[in-house]
Amino acid sequence: MKALLSTKIGPPEALEYADAPDPVAGEGEVVIAVKAAGVNFPDALIIEDKYQFKPERPFAPGGEIAGVIESLGPGVTNVKVGQRVIGSLGWGGMAEKVKTQAQRVLPIPDNMPFDDASAFILTYGTSYYGLKDRGALKAGETLLILGAAGGVGIAAIELGKAMGARVIAGVSTQEKADFAKAAGADDAVIYPASGMSKQESKDLAEAFKKACGGGADVVYDAVGGDYCEPALRAMAWNGRYLVIGFPAGIPTPPLNLTLLKSSSIVGVFWGASVAREPELHKGNVRDLFKLYGEGKVKPRISARYPLKEGGKAIRALMDRTATGKLVVTME
Repeated sequence: MKALLSTKIGPPEALEYADAPDPVAGEGEVVIAVKAAGVNFPDALIIEDKYQFKPERPFAPGGEIAGVIESLGPGVTNVKVGQRVIGSLGWGGMAEKVKTQAQRVLPIPDNMPFDDASAFILTYGTSYYGLKDRGALKAGETLLILGAAGGVGIAAIELGKAMGARVIAGVSTQEKADFAKAAGADDAVIYPASGMSKQESKDLAEAFKKACGGGADVVYDAVGGDYCEPALRAMAWNGRYLVIGFPAGIPTPPLNLTLLKSSSIVGVFWGASVAREPELHKGNVRDLFKLYGEGKVKPRISARYPLKEGGKAIRALMDRTATGKLVVTME
């Protein structure tokens, strides 16, 4: 089979499109013929050994795939050969075939195309777990989303609206603001694309407060860096600050701000929660498939790349030039 392989620590340009052995399913495993792989920020981290997990090389990035079950290992009963499925893998998905534990695989609805499916579970799973289980977002509350035009950000907009919240999008360009509003955001705040002075940080905090009508009940931070502190300053009383990711760097917020607003900073590690709380995950996936069927959520795929150009998709994500979701396809 063909695969996009990380053979050494390096940027997306160091990935190699090469032949790799066909996988063979062992006890409790399945082999999936991959049709599409979603591109996510962990793909950028894992190839540079900056992710929580460091697989043995060579490996393919790609933690989110959709495809067809090709073979089953002994003891597998939850899926069957020929079934259309999604898989949450961690890595290995940017290949024509992949082996994974059967418990990491779920059937997909008949009305969901492979590209939608490959762009669905990580972004919507992360955002739903964050908003519902970690942020306890309630109807009528105000949700501020940083990085709102990215994959998880757009998912958070759609889910926030479906949950009855007022949604404010934080983005770096007017184009991204328009994109976020088209996805359902009620308003948008445009922040500097890179580092801010102290005065710019204070001005941004005021802009967030104004857009949120006084303060955000929940902040969904998929950016980090210098954007954390002004968002934290814009929290409402008893607000919940959700830590999603750090493409702009790991922030060091002044914790006195949480005392002043009686607010909470809450970590959202969806991948670990899937393993630790499988029944919660299954229930959330059922909810998400229902919302998809009702047309309330749908991945906004802005670009598709062939497997050999998967590195370009990861680069676009790293450079924060992408809007919506990027997908690598095998066809």
